[in-house]
Amino acid sequence: MARPLRLEAEDGIYHVLNRGNYRADIFRADKTKAAFLTCLGEACGKAGWRVHAWCIMSNHYHLAVETPLGNLVGGMQWLQGTFSKRFNRLRGERGHLFQ
Repeated sequence: MARPLRLEAEDGIYHVLNRGNYRADIFRADKTKAAFLTCLGEACGKAGWRVHAWCIMSNHYHLAVETPLGNLVGGMQWLQGTFSKRFNRLRGERGHLFQ
């Protein structure tokens, strides 16, 4: 059975979280955290998001994101897809990064 569609609201504020595939550590190095924040900044620029708070742990992250355009899904696809590609390219790996 497919997951129900997520309701997206203009000016919605969302608590977003995701963790490493198989709960694997992703953000062990400060450089990796910085790279994720850079990618998040790019996503905000593209999607027009406002990030109210963030927390990066070793194997997951939390974001409090406001979406003035009601585009959470598209922005998250770009953020996670772009970060995963960059992460895997630098490490010579393949496959899913996030659950």
